[in-house]
Amino acid sequence: MITIQDPARRVPRFALFNLGFRPFFLLAGLYSPIAILLWVGVFVYGWSLPRMPFLPIYWHAHEMIFGYGMAVVAGFLLTAVRNWTGLPTAQGAPLAGLTLLWLAARSAGWMTHSVAVPMTFDLAFDVLFIVAVTLPIMRTRQKQQAGIVAKLVLLALANLAFWLGIAGVLRHGVEWGLYSGVYLLVALMFNMARRVLPFFIERGVGYPVQLTNHAWIDRSNLYLFLAFWIADVFVQLPLLTSLLALLLCVVHSIRLAGWHTRGIWSKPLLWVLYLGYAIVTAGFLLKAVTPMLSLSPTLALHAIALGGVGIMTVGMMARVSLGHTGRNIQQPPKRLTTVFTLLVLAVVFRVVLPVIISAHYLLWLAMAQVAWIVAFLLFVRIYAPILVQARVDGQPG
Repeated sequence: MITIQDPARRVPRFALFNLGFRPFFLLAGLYSPIAILLWVGVFVYGWSLPRMPFLPIYWHAHEMIFGYGMAVVAGFLLTAVRNWTGLPTAQGAPLAGLTLLWLAARSAGWMTHSVAVPMTFDLAFDVLFIVAVTLPIMRTRQKQQAGIVAKLVLLALANLAFWLGIAGVLRHGVEWGLYSGVYLLVALMFNMARRVLPFFIERGVGYPVQLTNHAWIDRSNLYLFLAFWIADVFVQLPLLTSLLALLLCVVHSIRLAGWHTRGIWSKPLLWVLYLGYAIVTAGFLLKAVTPMLSLSPTLALHAIALGGVGIMTVGMMARVSLGHTGRNIQQPPKRLTTVFTLLVLAVVFRVVLPVIISAHYLLWLAMAQVAWIVAFLLFVRIYAPILVQARVDGQPG
């Protein structure tokens, strides 16, 4: 006689290291408000960060890009590659080890004046993560994923440039590394959005709709973004950068128009991704007009970063975490709307209001940081149990 065991009973309740999105989305959600809170203390109250081997402003930028940003990318790709290839990615002890390596990279700089120690942990994480993602892709010969792998390698090289700049080895390494990191993360988010957002919208609005995608948009976006990155970061030609930024704004506006349908705005998991993409697009427009209006270049940079590395990543984490834990993505937690709204308000405070009323810049900055911190604390409050506990349908993952 064969006894069929309930699958739910075979799956341990503690599931943090079952799949890549779980530990890395949780760590990203926890680390982001901590890092911003520390930056508030440094920028507003003059706190000193102990034993940091570089300036606090570099720490802030680096950790939001290569700390928070890379954690989200790791969580997403370690999960997505398993779906793409049908092969397992890091889980259990290997995933726990990769997680500890990420934590070591974040904490090592607080414990030593040496650049070598945090640099070693940070770059080791990048390399092992790339290996974990690339091996299943190579084994299944999925050449269409080459662009993803190439961006990960470029991100690792950007991180290396940053550390070499901090060590005094590469003259412009810090600037090259940080700006490249932002742009490459946004390029990855564009890549992911192109693959999944039309799919999410068509199946999520609740009525038949077929969105418009143009092959020429895909090609022109790739070439324009590459030229924009080189012009802005390496050759530093402001007029050319402005022209390329304007063209990117136009191209992405056309793409967004083709993806629009009114049902988006009643679905938080859809409008957050769509609006995040739109904010990045507006950031390119702001980048284009910055020289003409004599605006601070940090405004456009933060629009691009907050839209792409902020709002879009949170939207992705929110949806992936529900779908991969067996929950109904058509009925997300109601408090998610508050999280997404606070993040949009952070963009308004950090980018829009300083353009309109620049005299109150510090006030707007403080309000943006408060909105960001509260949004992420609420996100963690909602998602920590989801990420730690087993799937509700009893399936592995």
